[in-house]
Amino acid sequence: MIQPKTAHARNSFIETASMRKSTITRTASARIPTKYGEFQLHHYKENVNGIEHLALTLGTVQDQEDLLVRVHSECFTGDLLGSLRCDCGEQLQKAMQSIAREGRGLLIYLRQEGRGIGLSEKLRAYNLQDQGYDTVEANLLLGHVADARTYDAAAAILADLGVRSLRLLTNNPAKIDCLQALGVVIKERVPILPHFQMENVAYLKAKVERMQHMLTLPPESNGSAASVVEATPSKMSSAVVVQLNKLQQRIERHNQTRPHTDRQTRRPFVTLSHAQSLDGSIAAIPGQHLSLSSPQSYTVTHALRAQHQTILVGIGTVLADNPRLNVRLVDGPNPQPIVVDTNLRTPINAALFAEHKSVLVATASLDPERRMALETVGASTIHAPTTPRDRVDLGDLLDELGQLGVKSVMVEGGATIINSFLDQGLVDYVMLTIAPTFVGGLHSLSPRYQKDAQQKKTTAQMAPLPPLLNPIYTQVGPDMLIWGALKEEHA
Repeated sequence: MIQPKTAHARNSFIETASMRKSTITRTASARIPTKYGEFQLHHYKENVNGIEHLALTLGTVQDQEDLLVRVHSECFTGDLLGSLRCDCGEQLQKAMQSIAREGRGLLIYLRQEGRGIGLSEKLRAYNLQDQGYDTVEANLLLGHVADARTYDAAAAILADLGVRSLRLLTNNPAKIDCLQALGVVIKERVPILPHFQMENVAYLKAKVERMQHMLTLPPESNGSAASVVEATPSKMSSAVVVQLNKLQQRIERHNQTRPHTDRQTRRPFVTLSHAQSLDGSIAAIPGQHLSLSSPQSYTVTHALRAQHQTILVGIGTVLADNPRLNVRLVDGPNPQPIVVDTNLRTPINAALFAEHKSVLVATASLDPERRMALETVGASTIHAPTTPRDRVDLGDLLDELGQLGVKSVMVEGGATIINSFLDQGLVDYVMLTIAPTFVGGLHSLSPRYQKDAQQKKTTAQMAPLPPLLNPIYTQVGPDMLIWGALKEEHA
């Protein structure tokens, strides 16, 4: 939590709201439907210098406490052209996604290009960066300060819209300090996790080392793309970061290219991730938790969670493990949990309800008392059709999630869920953690074949599963991580 720097910060902000509003004028507003939802776009003009700014709102923001807010400075190259030199465009898109996921929020778009130096000077700075100078050095060589941005207009817009306090989407501590100095009440910093790639590593490194941005940099490569680096809550190997980036790009392509007329392709992208022993066990005894992942590979799992909009488990996992299903070990948003619970056995004191504002429960039960009890602690129920074996039909569930706007699902287990997703061909991608131990317990997959003693032959129980396409192997701590797709990408 971020505390106001003085005890009277809230009162100070309220007292100066009318004064700040007088420095800026809202000139027009309009409805803006986007792929993330329907927003309202407000146009502002500063009264003294005529500089224009924008505010994008979703839902009610007037008199709101703890509103999710992004204060974003204009970046033509990143926001409009998708430049890979910076993470600005990615931050803009992720902010809109996060606000849409909450159902309410505000994005302020300040017209101060290039950290306040303008587009022309920013392009000149790019040329200096190509000669080996970092972003701060390039600005200084051109006669500018490292960061010339101000946030008075943002404070005025917050006052005009009546926002009382906020949770700020940012990695930049200076932005927090500036807004607080203007009387803005910031309750929490919400990080935005960037994707590291060849073109932006130097830029992000300068942000961290020269401007103290709150990011975790990947370690320097030692010449091997698959070099082993111990992953801790503050560090992951460059090989792992590459695979996470590739998966994120695959998810985005899946949702950009799918035709909406095809029922099958309306389904969200599904990533299956779980840990197992060398002999394929995920538990020693059915129904009892077994910790297999090392702390290092568990950190990667949290990074994977942060890349997905939702995370799905079966009721067996909830009862055995009582998981939190959040993102704690890396910077990133929590996915929304989905529990597949045919008979509504989810306990109302499950850890999920303490960690998440909303938990989606897919069920076949019509029990009104159980539904009401779960809804009082933050659950929303979806009535799902069942299979002939009286289990939730996962294909129909994915169809419904797609219609609700869900773009990606991470499936974490347990054994019944893993089997069902694989048997029905519903998995797009797999990230499997192999722990270097033998357990001799419950396997993640049921036997595909069975030996018939009377007929003295082996018969197929289920169809064989397809192999991973172009698998990649990365070592993290003592564990081996296997990455690969189960389906070809469609153009």
